[in-house]
Amino acid sequence: MLLFATYLLRGKIKVLYLHSKEYKDKINRVFSIFAMSVRKDLRADNTYMFPSNEADNPKLGARLLSDGRESLFLDYYLGYKKDVSERTGKAVVKVDRKRESLKLYLWTAPRTAKEREQNRETLELAKKIRYEREQELKESMLGYRLGKDRVINFLDYFQSYMDNYTKKDIRMLQMALRRFKDFLRDTPAYCNYQNSIKPERVTREMVLAFTEYLKGRSRGDGAKTIYARFKKVVLHAVRQGVMPKNPCEGIVVKADDKALRKDVLSVEEIETLAATHCRNENPNVRRAFLFCCYAGLRYCDVKALTYKNVDYANRLLCFEQSKTKGHSVNSGVTIPLNDELLELIGQPAGGDRDGLIFPLPSNTMCLKALRHWVENAGIDKHITWHCARHSFAVNILNEGANIKTVASLLGHSGIAETEKYTRAVDSLKRAAIESLHRKRPDGQEQAKEK
Repeated sequence: MLLFATYLLRGKIKVLYLHSKEYKDKINRVFSIFAMSVRKDLRADNTYMFPSNEADNPKLGARLLSDGRESLFLDYYLGYKKDVSERTGKAVVKVDRKRESLKLYLWTAPRTAKEREQNRETLELAKKIRYEREQELKESMLGYRLGKDRVINFLDYFQSYMDNYTKKDIRMLQMALRRFKDFLRDTPAYCNYQNSIKPERVTREMVLAFTEYLKGRSRGDGAKTIYARFKKVVLHAVRQGVMPKNPCEGIVVKADDKALRKDVLSVEEIETLAATHCRNENPNVRRAFLFCCYAGLRYCDVKALTYKNVDYANRLLCFEQSKTKGHSVNSGVTIPLNDELLELIGQPAGGDRDGLIFPLPSNTMCLKALRHWVENAGIDKHITWHCARHSFAVNILNEGANIKTVASLLGHSGIAETEKYTRAVDSLKRAAIESLHRKRPDGQEQAKEK
C-alpha cells in the first residue's frame, strides 16, 4: 500500500512516496523529532508538563518516545522526608516525589482527523484520572476530600500541617498556632471561632486584627516572625485548595531589622548572675548560659556541642551552626577559648569525646530555669536564652572590638546583620562623634577637645 508523508526541511515542503510499510516508523520519528525541536518547554529528560494551577498535585506530564508518541504520567509532590546520605552517613531532608505512568499515549504530531480525535479523548481521560488521584491524595494526607460536604476546621488543618513538618523552625509554627487560638479567644468579634473555624472564615479583616494582636503581645521581632509562619500555613492551604483565596495577601508586619530589640546583659549583670545561686538549680543550664554570654552561641548550637568540638591544645572551639548548616559557606565558626571558657567546658568524663558538653533539658525547662535565676539575681529585664548572644556582641563591641571580628565570631556572612548591635553601644556612638574634625570658617581644623 502506498504511504504518503510530508515534513519540513529548510523551510520547504518535501513529499515522500514510500512503497513499503517498514518505513512507517521512520515517518513517525521524523514528526517526533520535528515536534521535539519546536517545544520550548521540553526538559533534558524529554519530558514536559501540561499547563496547570500551582496548587495541582499531582501534575500531568508527558515523555516523548522515539516512535512518534508521548507517554502520559503524573508527578506527585509528597512533601519532605528524612533520609540518610550514602556519602556522609548523616540524616538529610529530601523532597519526596513520585511518578506514576498512566499507560496512555498521545500522537506527537497527529496527521489525520482520527489521530487528533484520539489525542483529545486520551487527554480528557488523563485529566479525569489526575483529578481523581488528587482527591485520593488529599483524602489520605489531609483527611478530607473535595467534592464532599465535609466541614474542614482550619485549626485542625494547621495542626495536621505541623504533624508532617520536618524543618527546624517547628517551634515557631507551634507558637503561631497558639497565638492564633489566643487571638480568637481574646477577641470578642471572633471568640465564637476559638474551637473551630472554617477556612473561608479566615478573612482579610481577621488577619489584619490578628497582626495588631501580635504587635501588642509580642516583643522585638516576635510579631514579624510569628506572622511569617502563619502566612506559610495559609499559603499552603490556598495551594491545596482548602482556602478559596489568600487572606494574607498585601498584609505585612514590618520590623526594623537593624535595631536590637531584645534586652542585653551588661558585664556587671553577667557577673551578678554568675555569683547568684538558686535552690535546686541545674548546673548544666547555668554553665551553658554563661558560656553563651561569653562566646555568643545560640541555644541550638550550645546544646549540640560535644568534646570533639574542642581543640584543647590550641584552645579553640570549632563547630557548624545549626541555623545555617548546608545553606551558607560561613556556617563554620571558630572561637578562641580563654581560661574561663575552658573551665566552663571542663573535661570529658572517662575520655568520651562524643559526649555532650552541656546536657540540657528541653527549651521550655531551660527558659523556666533562666527566668527564675534572673529574678533571684535582682535583674529587672526580660531575658531569654538568645539574649546571651546579643549580650556577647554588645559587650565586646563596647570594649572596642572590630565589627568584622564580631561578625566572624557570631558566624555572620557579612557585617549587615552585625550592625544592629552598634546601636546599643553608646560608647561607640560617642567615639564616632568625637572622632569627627570640625572645620573653622577659615578652613583650619579645630583641635579635638580631650
